[in-house]
Amino acid sequence: MDSIVEFFIEWGYIGLFLSALLAGSIVPFSSELVLTVLVQMGADPTVCLISASVGNTVGGLVCYYLGYLGNMQWIERWLKIDHQKMERVDGFVRKYGAWMGVFGVLPWVGEVIIVLLGLMRANVYITTATMFVGKFVRYLLMLLALQGVNSLF
Repeated sequence: MDSIVEFFIEWGYIGLFLSALLAGSIVPFSSELVLTVLVQMGADPTVCLISASVGNTVGGLVCYYLGYLGNMQWIERWLKIDHQKMERVDGFVRKYGAWMGVFGVLPWVGEVIIVLLGLMRANVYITTATMFVGKFVRYLLMLLALQGVNSLF
């Protein structure tokens, strides 16, 4: 895993974009680590914020289109998503629709929410916009926390 993280760090902003894309899809990966190291190495935090947010949103769109192309049984079997988790999240997603994209950043259930939005054929433009807002705010808060920690030392 360390060599993969080092690879993304060596590629700078493009590596951050790619790591965020992976993290936003169904691949378990931590783009936050790449973001933190790049900022600590002197990379522009604003460019990092945009690169990570856009990459993570594109990764979320991969989840959306997996849902769009599939059906519930196929998604549960191939993506190894628990049926009970899908049922619990399904009620929330049906109630609020594409606006639920903002919760795509949540650990463990974020991908499920986005897959369900695709499965339900939720408006892709609203879903993309709300996903981007959620992911942007998450990375922004992380950068602000990092700045706060750096100011202590």
